[in-house]
Amino acid sequence: MALYEHIFLARQDISGQQVDALIESFKEIIEEYKGSVGKVENWGLKTLPYRVRKNRKAHYALMNIDTTPEALAEMERRMRLNEDILRYMTIRVDEHEEGPSAPLRKSDRDDRRGGRPGGPGGRERTPRPPRADAGGDNAASPAAAE
Repeated sequence: MALYEHIFLARQDISGQQVDALIESFKEIIEEYKGSVGKVENWGLKTLPYRVRKNRKAHYALMNIDTTPEALAEMERRMRLNEDILRYMTIRVDEHEEGPSAPLRKSDRDDRRGGRPGGPGGRERTPRPPRADAGGDNAASPAAAE
């Protein structure tokens, strides 16, 4: 059996529970062919970089799969028939990545930092005190005294 990372995008109109049901149905297909599904990550509703079938947003989901090419072909065939699936991509890998994937690590890092300074959720910037030489009074500066 081979190792795969499989990502699919589901329509924005469906709920989170329906996305979980889609994931479960695809897991069942893999298990019918004696394969296994390791890590499953539901990345949630995200904005698409461009419109896909008139959708501006989509639910993203990642599955780490260990299965045969026949099972993968059957799962992708059913995804093509499902109207809720906008896009999918499967990549063969040498080994599965341990821990959370890159998009989840990025969101965790942003949550810990509290966002950008001065931005939404960030801390406010404190104004700097005026500099001593920026007074605008030339008589008070040492160069003007000479």
